[in-house]
This record gives sequence, C-alpha cells and structure tokens, in this order.
Amino acid sequence: MVEIPHSLRSLFSAPIEEQDGTYIIEVPSSEVNHEALSANETYRVAILESPVSTESSMQEESQQSHSRETVSRAPLEPPVDEGEVRDVTIETVGDQGDGIAKVERGYVVIVPGAQPGDEPTVEIEQVQENVAFASIVDSDPRAL
Repeated sequence: MVEIPHSLRSLFSAPIEEQDGTYIIEVPSSEVNHEALSANETYRVAILESPVSTESSMQEESQQSHSRETVSRAPLEPPVDEGEVRDVTIETVGDQGDGIAKVERGYVVIVPGAQPGDEPTVEIEQVQENVAFASIVDSDPRAL
C-alpha cells in the first residue's frame, strides 16, 4: 500500500502524451479551479505505475477515466464544516493582516491574529465555497 503524505495537494489520473519530442501530463482544470494547484507554479510530481493493461482493460480504463473526469468537474464541497475544530499551519498573511492557512485541495482558511509559521488550533466559524473564516481556540505553544 502506498503511504500518502499530509502535504499532498492533488491526486488524479492522467495519461502521458508525447508532443513534439516532449512529454505532457494534462492537469484537469478542476484542480486549478479548486485552488489545489496554480498556473505558472512548479510542483513535485509522483508517478505511480498502473497495472499492466490488456486491450479490454485499456478500453475499461478509458471509460473509467471519462467517468472520473465527469465526477471531477462536479463542484466539490468545502473540506471543512462550521463548528469544526482543527489544527492548521499559517502560511502567509493576507492584505487585511489576517493569517492564511491552506487545507485539503488548497482550500483557504482565514485566521485573524495569526502569523506565518503559527500552528494554532482553530474553530471554523463561517464556510463559503472557496474560503472559510476561523478563530483561534488554542494558540501555537511555540508562539508563547
């Protein structure tokens, strides 16, 4: 079984295609739309081997891939819920001076009073489609 690190930002299947002597992996637009990835950024990519395919299983994979694409284009629910308490890591500070953490799929959690590098426990107070607002319930012990 493959161990997946907590820092994983995105996971999807895609074929590798040759184009003019280079090889291309197409990233689904949903990965950018949901802010798991950003255009013009560099990412580490892990390649996992798929099982050996026969002609019929290749057709089956193609059909499954099409159904996965349909599912991945459907809007995803935010990965947090109002009232949820969780530990986050503040990555940066926004224009208003609030701490910004990213959780699953690059979903943004805004935390007033937090600074980059802080690892507070927060309570999610308001959830929107692409951002949540949280308050600190337990400060990062390293910040004391």
